[in-house]
Amino acid sequence: MKSLNQRGAVDSWLIAFSVTLIVFFGAAGFGFWAYMSRQDYKDNVDAKIATAVAAAEKSNSDKKDAEFLEREKEPLKTYVGPPAYGSLSVSYPKTWSAYVDESGKGNASLDGSLNPNFVPGLTSGGGVALRMQILDAQYSQTLRSLEQFTKAGKIKVSPYTAPKVPSVVGIRVDGEVKTGKQGSMVILPIRDKTLQVWTEASQFVPDFNTIILPNLNFVP
Repeated sequence: MKSLNQRGAVDSWLIAFSVTLIVFFGAAGFGFWAYMSRQDYKDNVDAKIATAVAAAEKSNSDKKDAEFLEREKEPLKTYVGPPAYGSLSVSYPKTWSAYVDESGKGNASLDGSLNPNFVPGLTSGGGVALRMQILDAQYSQTLRSLEQFTKAGKIKVSPYTAPKVPSVVGIRVDGEVKTGKQGSMVILPIRDKTLQVWTEASQFVPDFNTIILPNLNFVP
């Protein structure tokens, strides 16, 4: 009986010793990890602070640059076309340049291009910030020319009314407004002709939405 008690005591001691070892090594491992983490932080804190500061400064600089560019667009310039073509009025950022052909040559009574800094040639391949045309074609005829692009899924078409000309209902086109060029376009009937105003570069769609369209005006 005494021998059994001694065996039980030994087993209890071994269990307690094993648990103690596990706890010890666990604590030692955690302590080592904490020490190394602290040492890493201590050794690299300056670099980490510098990286964080640089990232914050860049973010702040980018924000200020964007705000500056937006402020530079004001006050807006305004183009007003001939009364014979509905006195088309288009307001645009003062940092943009404009070229408008009012000669009536070709299939457009009026053909204009607007772009930041300078207006590139139409054959240069780059997307122009804003194009506007008064076509010598009826509105229904112009819409028919879009059917194949709509069926091919290249463009999305939705009804559109200019805020300053609520009596005229036309359409808005988003997608491939010209071959290989993504943007947005508004097509509206103007008397016996058709008005097209569009951007053929996706980066100018925000300006198109917030500056061009809200200020678009003409006499129906």
